[in-house]
Amino acid sequence: MVESEWGQDPAEDANSPLFGRVRLRTLLVLRWLAIAGQTAAILIVQFVLGFDLPLLACSLAILASVGLNVALLAAQPLQRLVTPRETFLQLAYDVAQLTLLLILTGGLRNPFVIMMVAPVTVGIAALPPRWSVLLGSVALGSMALMAIISAPLPWGDTPPPFIPSIYVLGLATAFVITVAFTAAYAWRIGREATRMGAALAATQSVLAREQKLSALGAMAAAAAHELGTPLATIQLTAKEMARDARDGPLKEDADLLVSQAERCRDILQRLSRQGETSDKVHDQLSLEQALEEVSAPFRGLGASIAIRVAPSDTAQPVLARRAEFLHGLTNLVENAVEFAQSEVCLQGRWTPESLEIIINDDGHGFSPDMFSKIGEPYISSRKRGEPGGGLGLGLFIAITLIERIGGTAHFANGGDLGGALVIARWPRGRVEAPGEAR
Repeated sequence: MVESEWGQDPAEDANSPLFGRVRLRTLLVLRWLAIAGQTAAILIVQFVLGFDLPLLACSLAILASVGLNVALLAAQPLQRLVTPRETFLQLAYDVAQLTLLLILTGGLRNPFVIMMVAPVTVGIAALPPRWSVLLGSVALGSMALMAIISAPLPWGDTPPPFIPSIYVLGLATAFVITVAFTAAYAWRIGREATRMGAALAATQSVLAREQKLSALGAMAAAAAHELGTPLATIQLTAKEMARDARDGPLKEDADLLVSQAERCRDILQRLSRQGETSDKVHDQLSLEQALEEVSAPFRGLGASIAIRVAPSDTAQPVLARRAEFLHGLTNLVENAVEFAQSEVCLQGRWTPESLEIIINDDGHGFSPDMFSKIGEPYISSRKRGEPGGGLGLGLFIAITLIERIGGTAHFANGGDLGGALVIARWPRGRVEAPGEAR
């Protein structure tokens, strides 16, 4: 469960293909929405409110966006993933087009200047940091340009009100603050979405691999059954050849075919018996067997592993062999062994309603600031021998797999060994073998 097993956090890697990989369809839909909003605003201001706008120039600016969308629709498939550079260029165009409309209709004095936040927010959420900063700089540059060059704010036949420069400066300051806050929020949400998507993909990959391994026994049994008939035909034909052949090379070859065919049949019979055993025994295991299985890969790697099964008035649960259950516990045991000083203890206990597995090590435990972050993917890894520290993607996978089958995981410090303490708990009906659940 060490972070390096899964690679660098994609949310921290500016070169990751996860950055800026939005579909062309998304950008076009957003631009169509902007076109509809701009058109509605201009028509309402011009014909309903009666303000005199430079209608031709504004219409040409909007038609330019329509033309861009139509050209992209004709030239590119909608489902294509665009590169960060393309995303930046399209959003920078949206900023420039909106800036032109605002310059034609009052500049910073136009209340619609707040719409400049929209393309910047989209860019921050979708783009790597360097492209995001560049897009924000384009927006701030556009603000500065509007402060220098802009047509008067349309005001109809009545004299326009006097708007002091300090008020315009306040609008500009409010815009900068709004962009900064919205950008920070969008960046955080986008970063979390990227990290969570990559971590869930890794979890699905692990689960699929475990399920595939669990299915190999059944596949071997099926293969043995299917191969039995053609192998019997080969053996029968080889015996007839051996009986009809006279002494010599042909007789020796026929006898060799017969002996090898018999050997193949013995192998297939063993595989078939193993498959039947798997159906009855391998697919279920006791709690103690489960704890032995998840700890076996880590024995002899430094820390000793003790397994305890608490006595109970009820019989020990018979568990179903589930990839989520076993792999989730394996990741927790791996983390405990990695950061233990010398000892790890696995304890299983149960009631008629629930099953509980406690994993305790004698390491330094979790630092207080880590408890709020446990379960987040791609936190930097702890260093052996140092108090506290971070956790890798493996812990996220463990928690996800445990919760997938109805369980919960609780993290603390203490226990008999004084280090990190993990308590995983499930309803018995979610983990017991069919026919065993109470």
